[in-house]
Amino acid sequence: MAREKRLLTSESVTEGHPDKVCDQVSDGVLDEVLRQDKWGRVACETFVTMGLIIVGGEITTDAYVDVHRLVRKIIKDIGYTDPHFGFDYESCAILNGIHAQSPDIAQGVNRGGAGDQGVMIGFACRETHELMPLPIMLAHKLSMRLAQVRKKEILKFLGPDGKSQVSMEYRNGKPKRLDSVVIACQHTAEILDESGQRITRKARKQIIKTVVEPIVGKWIDKDTKFYVNETGKFIIGGPQSDTGMTGRKLIVDTYGGIVSHGGGAFSGKDPSKVDRSASYMARYIAKNIVAAELAERCLVQLAYVIGRADPLAIYIDTFGTGRVSEDKLVKLVRKHFALTPQGIIKMLDLLRPIYRKSAAYGHFGRNDEHFSWEKTDKASVLRRLK
Repeated sequence: MAREKRLLTSESVTEGHPDKVCDQVSDGVLDEVLRQDKWGRVACETFVTMGLIIVGGEITTDAYVDVHRLVRKIIKDIGYTDPHFGFDYESCAILNGIHAQSPDIAQGVNRGGAGDQGVMIGFACRETHELMPLPIMLAHKLSMRLAQVRKKEILKFLGPDGKSQVSMEYRNGKPKRLDSVVIACQHTAEILDESGQRITRKARKQIIKTVVEPIVGKWIDKDTKFYVNETGKFIIGGPQSDTGMTGRKLIVDTYGGIVSHGGGAFSGKDPSKVDRSASYMARYIAKNIVAAELAERCLVQLAYVIGRADPLAIYIDTFGTGRVSEDKLVKLVRKHFALTPQGIIKMLDLLRPIYRKSAAYGHFGRNDEHFSWEKTDKASVLRRLK
């Protein structure tokens, strides 16, 4: 019988990508509100373009947030400190368009209901020790490596904006080799060749050796393809070259397109919004089911309606890898996991200023003690009950 072979691809972006700049600003505002007022209601959206950032949304709180000062600090931390990159924290204009939360929404949330309708997805699998799909984890690590070598000045020519992408070859459902890797990294003009239109071969080799090989070296073979700045050069980047908006990197934020996405963005939303909190709970459930060895792969779907606390529906799919039935897993989930907005917030301890960290390099698969949805503390309980 022929062995099944297919390619699965995921991408990631660096913290200097315009969309991720916006996610970090929105979550930075959320963190500042929660630092002063854990009951504050936040739905913060950010837009960035050449020389301008607009921060808007619905926020109801007793906290005071100096939006201008906060935004400039975040942009500086990201690395937009040099006017040569066309955008910098000192000279960009900032507009504040924040207003209070709609009272029609508030009356439903105040009694413990969900802040919106929606379908939230969680997933886990045994491909990595983080219990995440391998392609998205490699893509995130490549993007993090780009930022690391820039900030440590290992490659001094790099700018804040960048992307990565990996295509893994799977055989019979298991990752076997890296088919291709894509790196797009903003840079200064010093590494251009004589034509002025392409980076030099030397710079390309440096990027592969310094950024790519330390992350994906074990998966590379003689047929692996490398694509580095395929347009030739990438000097004009960041907000100078592209607009950014909060919530436009949903697949980067979650599972890299390997499974479905619920549809709601995370960044800039306080935990009363189930777009965020229920997605975290769905990941927590799926990860603990896999960690308990009840399945090799697990997708959890939770559905909510605005103003009501309990989910309308729970769906679990183990893709034929389950050691117990999906019906039994749903019953275990209802018994051992809090599924109302208030219950999720309490179980995962979500009223903390922890969210800016999540705004770049993925919300899941992160080894951070503050990301409570990544714990596997329910696995032992589930394992005993199978």
